[in-house]
Amino acid sequence: MIRHTMIHPSAIIDPQAEIAEGVTVGPYAVIGADVHIGSGCQIGPHVVIDGPTRLGADNQIYQFASIGAAPQDKKFAGEATELIIGERNVIREGCTINRGTAQDKGKTVLGDDNWIMAYVHIAHDCRVGNHTIFANNATLAGHVEVRDFAILGGFTLVHQFCVVGDYAFTGMGSALAKDLPPYVMATGAPAEPRSVNKEGLRRHQFSAESIQRIHEAYRLLYRRNLPLQEAVARIESQYGAYAEVRKLIDFCHQSQRGLIR
Repeated sequence: MIRHTMIHPSAIIDPQAEIAEGVTVGPYAVIGADVHIGSGCQIGPHVVIDGPTRLGADNQIYQFASIGAAPQDKKFAGEATELIIGERNVIREGCTINRGTAQDKGKTVLGDDNWIMAYVHIAHDCRVGNHTIFANNATLAGHVEVRDFAILGGFTLVHQFCVVGDYAFTGMGSALAKDLPPYVMATGAPAEPRSVNKEGLRRHQFSAESIQRIHEAYRLLYRRNLPLQEAVARIESQYGAYAEVRKLIDFCHQSQRGLIR
């Protein structure tokens, strides 16, 4: 199927921007220099995209979003940092996604197939994986990592340098100041672990046996009143041969800020 490029005459596009075939740009959008927009993207009215920014194919960006603006960091001195966005992301109204800083790896990264609802903020140097869902007004401070299939409830706040594990889930209004392990559901401010995200795991075709192993590992980590190192050692001894639990064990070993407990 041939897709035609459609750019509204009121849009302002820098001559140094690169717009692929089949892109739609709505009224009053502003696209700056060193912006590359992949094929099939839909850029809504009044969207502002600053560079350096790279968008893959088939992204949908709704009205009034600000994409690729300079980081909100007082140390930023105009370095050539960037924002990289993958494919098939939906970025709703009023979202703000900033470029990286020289103090980190110089880039903010959003993967593929993410559903980013209205007024979400993704700060400098964040790394978001694939197939995540951010509900309205979720906010990531700088240097946050959110891994695949995680879901952040509305108004979730994530402190800088925190990591949110695969398939993790936060309830509305949660505030994360430490790392949230894979599969764990958390709510509250500060956030506390509540249970395993069993329904999310079922929806992603985890077997009943895998879910049970994850639940047993969760009980060792959170319900037996064990010191963290002992809990992780027991999980490794009993379930370390299983890939789904190995993900949890490795996360615990690699955590820099410590786990919510």
